[in-house]
Amino acid sequence: MEIKVAQLLNEQVNKEMFSAYLYLDIENYFSEQDLDGFAHWYMLQAAEEMEHAMKIYNYLHEEQEKITLEAIAKPDCSFKNDREPLEAALEHEKFITDSIHTIYEAAEEVKDYRTMRFLDWFVTEQAEEEVNANELLAKYDKFGNDPRALYLLNSELKGRE
Repeated sequence: MEIKVAQLLNEQVNKEMFSAYLYLDIENYFSEQDLDGFAHWYMLQAAEEMEHAMKIYNYLHEEQEKITLEAIAKPDCSFKNDREPLEAALEHEKFITDSIHTIYEAAEEVKDYRTMRFLDWFVTEQAEEEVNANELLAKYDKFGNDPRALYLLNSELKGRE
């Protein structure tokens, strides 16, 4: 594997683990607001981000590449209202999408077809993640000011797996 591609994949492991931290922080915020459905959704998202990190980690192992684990940054979040965490999540998903695309481009440049194929799953997953984040934000914008509708949205999220 080309050194640059391996380095970018190593960095992505850290980014995915940071994503889990960010979503745990968002989960914590919603728990404090007694929005347990939102909290549940972001707990699921945190677990999913750890799965993504481990997928890349295991791929690096399979390719016999050196894995370098770096410190995971603390999320810098102080939310003023219930919309801000949803915005932060969407912006973060866009950041992760860009990062995956950067790795894909680096692999394509050196004709690392195996890594490109591996990353295809992440490209598809990120499209789904952005759709979910956009939809949740749109639903909040539509219903967030109506306590009954917010209760229903919160309940819907509580039932997701």
